[in-house]
Amino acid sequence: MIGIVNYGAGNIFSITAALKRLGLSYGMINHAEDFEQYDRILIPGVGHAGAAMEKLKASGLAEIIKQQTKPVLGICVGMQLMTDYSEEGNADLLGIIPVKTLHFEEELGEKVPHMGWNTIAFDDKCPLFKDIANNSYFYFVHSYFIEYNEAYCVARCEYGLPFSAAIAKDNFWAVQFHPEKSGKAGETLLLNFSNL
Repeated sequence: MIGIVNYGAGNIFSITAALKRLGLSYGMINHAEDFEQYDRILIPGVGHAGAAMEKLKASGLAEIIKQQTKPVLGICVGMQLMTDYSEEGNADLLGIIPVKTLHFEEELGEKVPHMGWNTIAFDDKCPLFKDIANNSYFYFVHSYFIEYNEAYCVARCEYGLPFSAAIAKDNFWAVQFHPEKSGKAGETLLLNFSNL
């Protein structure tokens, strides 16, 4: 069973629709005690990382997430929340993975936000990408990116500069793209997460 952290800053509908299509059981985590009901935890997120962190703290769930030993997957802003800090709102975040969330500078010569399909290159040994062809396309919508750090990066993308499309540390996993909007490759990734 996948528990979706429901803290008021996630696009719950699109992720639940994808889980239903895949036949994966899920429920909502609204309170600290709800974590016990699930063996996988998913943190969605859209919008502003600083505002999302405030909502997560106000929900009382931030500290519980950090204590998890079950597999946890952050998606988009849910990924950014796992980092130390975001330039969006100049905010300190959960600090689970010691990297920063930075803004795509206009001088990249690329349109911001980075929106649409892009390929990612990943570590073939990463269980999150099992049965997915390397350099597959995934769907992105973001103006902020996770700095590239080989120690935690398990998938990399290029958009004017290299950035982390997926990061991992221990039982924590996170992706910048939206697997629920990324067709077959994204659905395979969600299935892989359900089997971690």
